[in-house]
Amino acid sequence: MEARKIDSLIADLVCDEVITCQKARRQLVVMGRKAVPFLVKELGNKKFWVRWEAAKALAQIGDPAATAELIKALEDKEFDVRWLAAEGLINIGRKGVVPLLEALIDNPKSTWLRQGAHHVLHDMDRGELDKVLRPVMSALEDVEPYVEVPVAARKALDSLALEPR
Repeated sequence: MEARKIDSLIADLVCDEVITCQKARRQLVVMGRKAVPFLVKELGNKKFWVRWEAAKALAQIGDPAATAELIKALEDKEFDVRWLAAEGLINIGRKGVVPLLEALIDNPKSTWLRQGAHHVLHDMDRGELDKVLRPVMSALEDVEPYVEVPVAARKALDSLALEPR
């Protein structure tokens, strides 16, 4: 029954009527974690506003299950979607750090990914992670970040692997 309700809300999310899309997003956010797999699929939608609504909902939900897709959305062609994906990763917090660092190692030449990672690492509450992530931030701000970022991200990952959970 609930899956049918989510499917109906997703259908409203992808319609051309702005108010209907917004209402659907708000209801999906209220549904929380159950809506995440459906919203993640819409991050690949051809329509900009659908990706925007999905990213906005995922950012508000803040479920770690969306981490990988939000990291991919940091490379969306639309700035607004990239920004919302970063906001979602900020809300996810520490659980999103390792996959984000791995993405920076795998794809250091992506300007959009680096910009999104900078947004995430700058705005998230790094707390005890600050010492580990500070060199990554410096590398992201470097003159040649695509050279420095993978090295700093690898060192950060190695440090995190040594930390007790």
